[in-house]
Amino acid sequence: MTFLGGAGTVTGSKTLVSGAGGSVLVDCGLFQGLRELRRRNWDPLPTDVAAIDAVLLTHAHLDHCGYLPRLCSDGFSGPVMATATTAELARIVLLDSAHLLAEEARYVGAHGSSRHAHPKPLYDEQDVLRAVARMHPVGFDTDVSLPRGGMATWRPAGHILGSSSVRLELDGVSVVFSGDLGRAGHPLLVPPAPLPPSDAVVVESTYGDRSHGERDPEDLAKVIERTVRRGGSVLIPAFAVDRTEIVLCALSDLMAGGRLSGLPVYVDSPMALHALDVYRAALRRHDPDTAPGAAGQGDPFSGLDLRALRTPGESMSVNDPPYPSIIVSASGMATGGRVLHHLAAQLPDARNTVVLVGYQAVGTRGRDLLSGARTLKIHGRYVPVRAEVVDLPGFSVHADADDLLTWLGTAATAPQACFVVHGEQSSADTLSQRIADELGWNAVVPRQGEKVLVP
Repeated sequence: MTFLGGAGTVTGSKTLVSGAGGSVLVDCGLFQGLRELRRRNWDPLPTDVAAIDAVLLTHAHLDHCGYLPRLCSDGFSGPVMATATTAELARIVLLDSAHLLAEEARYVGAHGSSRHAHPKPLYDEQDVLRAVARMHPVGFDTDVSLPRGGMATWRPAGHILGSSSVRLELDGVSVVFSGDLGRAGHPLLVPPAPLPPSDAVVVESTYGDRSHGERDPEDLAKVIERTVRRGGSVLIPAFAVDRTEIVLCALSDLMAGGRLSGLPVYVDSPMALHALDVYRAALRRHDPDTAPGAAGQGDPFSGLDLRALRTPGESMSVNDPPYPSIIVSASGMATGGRVLHHLAAQLPDARNTVVLVGYQAVGTRGRDLLSGARTLKIHGRYVPVRAEVVDLPGFSVHADADDLLTWLGTAATAPQACFVVHGEQSSADTLSQRIADELGWNAVVPRQGEKVLVP
């Protein structure tokens, strides 16, 4: 195995698995956050891309699938294997990514902040469509043969719709990749399936050094109610896939119970609105990774005064709402997208509140807000932060440290090695030590670019 991303950082997940039976890339993520990480997206992979037989995706978040169009434009021509809803959501996510990359290229070109006279995006819409055409949907709990030998099996991971852990068998050696794991109690999805037997495990560590606490909608209700008493609005930067649905579920339950009545809820993200349609369809079909009874009472979002903002003009109209409102907008770490306009308009007003409901990577505006920044640079200007900033980690759909240890503990037998990835260095190191101490396993935190033999 060669760790081409997600090592020492929480983004860019890519692991190359090679043997006599072929060469497979598990996940194909984009680096995000710090500039030095984002620059890695422009570096060619240190392998012959054309020799990769297949890509196996665990789920559709950008840090796991966002490099795929570039991989295809650089010469990859094999199948991209993923669950059907991962393939459907990945198309939405990647087209949005291409749009944002094009916008970024135009911006830096217009403001002379690029080394190139005519900067180009990492990939464009045509690259995305070529990558999407290579998608090969697979089912859960089904052994799938790989192009030159070996086999892979996808099992529910409970993180987002379609998300999976993947068991790969090549040359008689088995490795399980956790992907990103969810938590028990997701209102729409089943919990992660138990860890199957394997020679090695590659486990994420996004929250490997902390605990979330319980997801309590009451915490969100109290924040919104005190903001409304001030005459302000609540802005929730949320990942378009799953975090938006989690937040809307909580708001719907609160409003159905008589709380927050009369407050409009704006969803300002075309990608989030498309993803919401995918979720609704999956719930109606009772897809195998949706929670039993999640749609038993009909649409789980029906308790809301939900207002979809699809055009840029509609989006700009709620920059300064004339009455208290709730605005859910992407991106979840405030790295780009429509949420930036709302932040620029609303952060200077002490009546407003920004609620952070997900992971905030180092180098993002979300992380700066979480760390108490008094100003935030948006579109080239420094914006004062006077609004209240609230962190509600219980709304995360990532397993915390205890959840990860619980999932690893479902293994019937100990693997020969456990590789801890997809986390900042301190998170990965802390989880690795706990795995060694509490499970007695051989736990390792690999370095970026490191090659290891399994078993």
